[in-house]
Amino acid sequence: MTEISIRSATPADIPAITRIYARAVRQGTASFELEPPDEAEMMRRQRTLIEGGYPYLLAEIEGVVTGYAYAGPYRARPAYRFSVENSVYVAADAHRRGVGRALMDRLIAECEARGYRLMIAVIGDSAQTPSIELHRAAGFKLVGAFEGVGYKFDRWLDTVLMQRALGKGTSAPP
Repeated sequence: MTEISIRSATPADIPAITRIYARAVRQGTASFELEPPDEAEMMRRQRTLIEGGYPYLLAEIEGVVTGYAYAGPYRARPAYRFSVENSVYVAADAHRRGVGRALMDRLIAECEARGYRLMIAVIGDSAQTPSIELHRAAGFKLVGAFEGVGYKFDRWLDTVLMQRALGKGTSAPP
């Protein structure tokens, strides 16, 4: 098996990140965006997360970018400050090679190290079995779904909600 390298993403990675995300927007249901953002917008988004203290990771196989993942605020209100929402995107030619799992494992570890207590996944489309199974394998549990909340590709899409405790979870104060 080829070794997957995980590291913190940098602004220099934005072109590759933008390409991976653009394909997900144009051809998939993981994102409910209808038009892919340009590199400047992706750079702004990355900078906002990193400056906010959130992890933003990149996966490579033999020097080729194969995916990225990040955590961000679940909601803006202060009581949510110990909860994060995760995002994981894998290049089409790297699916089923362990990239998503490697990114997820590192993202969980990075979030725990930063003191977060809950990771939430909002998975676009209840038919996204690979993403749902990736989360389940990483210790997430299904907590529900919003039915028909998005409309893309001429059909209504659900969002699947999953969550995973981080560190001590809710068993102790932060």
